[in-house]
Amino acid sequence: MMNTIIGSFEKLETASLLIKAGEIVAFPTETVYGLGADAFNPIACLKVFKVKGRPSDNPFIVHLDNIDDIYRVAKNPSKTVINLFEKFTPGPLTIVLQKKDEVPSIVTAGLNTVGVRIPNHPLALAFIRQSETPIAAPSANISGAVSPTTAMHVFEYLSGKIKLILDGGPSSTGIESTILDMTKDIPVILRPGSISRAELLTVLSDVKNGYDVSNDRPLAPGMKYRHYAPSVPCVCTTSPITAQAIYESNLSSNPVIIGASDFITQCVKTLNMLNLGNTIKEHSARLYAYMKTAEKKYGYIIIEYFNNDDSGIYSGLNNRILKACGGNIVL
Repeated sequence: MMNTIIGSFEKLETASLLIKAGEIVAFPTETVYGLGADAFNPIACLKVFKVKGRPSDNPFIVHLDNIDDIYRVAKNPSKTVINLFEKFTPGPLTIVLQKKDEVPSIVTAGLNTVGVRIPNHPLALAFIRQSETPIAAPSANISGAVSPTTAMHVFEYLSGKIKLILDGGPSSTGIESTILDMTKDIPVILRPGSISRAELLTVLSDVKNGYDVSNDRPLAPGMKYRHYAPSVPCVCTTSPITAQAIYESNLSSNPVIIGASDFITQCVKTLNMLNLGNTIKEHSARLYAYMKTAEKKYGYIIIEYFNNDDSGIYSGLNNRILKACGGNIVL
């Protein structure tokens, strides 16, 4: 078992040398922490699959530190694609494009497309820049478990399995990026995130939602498999009354309710509660951290599923909640 070190900017040179030597490094982004390898090194990318226990048909996202490097991994990105990158990145948007032959098939799970993004985190950007290569990375956890939003979450999952974790503090966005497939005649959202369909429509004339669970080969991370899931039973509901009833019927399991401030205040008899705050930004930033807290301390988790989503801004958060609960929503 190797010794796992945690460091920040002072470990950038070490991190870049590890990447250049074909090793893997955990690093922060504004969404969740990633487990990165040189995107052009298939042997290094295979190590990521092995460390995570990740299914081989689940593609990685390639992380860049600047727009010009899109041309290193993707074929002929259109002006519209460049407009999207200019408006929304660095930020939580991944765009699926036709891949260049230089990108190994292991990165894209055999697909002829590649997901590309520029993370909005100074340490991530410095890490990619100093490594002098695009970084292929999924989340830095064991496959299917709650995504890590702090360096200590990564340490709990991967201590002894990787050499270095770059610590950039808690993730500010807290849920994974929106994934937009730009290889179709009409762009398709493969995974919802904090950039909504309405925001994308400020650049695009039309966007379809395409993130329903499918038994087919996943076109992007998070589509097919149970993801973001705590290690204890987990259900979700839109109703504080229902949440209270579920709580009271599972008292022997030491339950907890996770929800927004107004939801929590209506669960008046409940002792164990974790408050996601008042805004969508607070909800998203806290969700995974509270799931991690809950699975350690409690035996049954009840999560609010957000019902006030006419604008679509809660689609990413609701997607993660539903995935975490294995689709188990109680109305």
